[in-house]
Amino acid sequence: MSFKAPESLAEQIAQHLGDQIITGQLKSKERIQELKVANDLEVSRGSVREALLILEGRHLIDILPRRGAMVAEMNKANVQALYEIYIILLIVLASKVAAEWKPGELDPLVEQLQKIRSIANESGSDVPTRVVKAGFDLMRMAYPMANNPYLEGMLEDLQPAIHRAYQEALTLDVDAMGYSMTFFAQLLEGVLKRDIAKVEKSMQDYGKHLLDIMMNALEH
Repeated sequence: MSFKAPESLAEQIAQHLGDQIITGQLKSKERIQELKVANDLEVSRGSVREALLILEGRHLIDILPRRGAMVAEMNKANVQALYEIYIILLIVLASKVAAEWKPGELDPLVEQLQKIRSIANESGSDVPTRVVKAGFDLMRMAYPMANNPYLEGMLEDLQPAIHRAYQEALTLDVDAMGYSMTFFAQLLEGVLKRDIAKVEKSMQDYGKHLLDIMMNALEH
């Protein structure tokens, strides 16, 4: 049994603010006032300051000299750089799973994919949010099979920023959800067949599709 410490107050504050950034309640370049957050949440400024450092490490805010903290801008350069490195890391993860899975190990992942499809077929404004969350749950279920703590650490560090961009893409493009389901089906087929080339191509195509959606949106 592994020990897991309870979340600190700073982590809880970071999670709260991070959710607001990811869902768009806090906009790009919007200033986050330390004192206001402390008063609103009835916590110390020290805890808020620590939370802001956590969010900076997750690429959700920038802390600038004499200007304080503000929500990281989602411009073309930032989004492209983010997707380029994230897709490379996902290809490594999926390729390792495809190469090394053992009988029975993929069953939970297949069940999770079915859950994602079921959510996508529902109606409601929260569907994109739930699909994104379920997709990240799927990614985390693959970590033990890859058995690479460095890869896991890098993916987790980038996950909040990607979550923000991914959520935006699914909200902006009505076809993005259907494309996502096609991607998951192709990815699973590649993994089941241990077809590394198919896995890589599926990841690259999907990453490019989502990136194109964001690039088009940022032009308007």
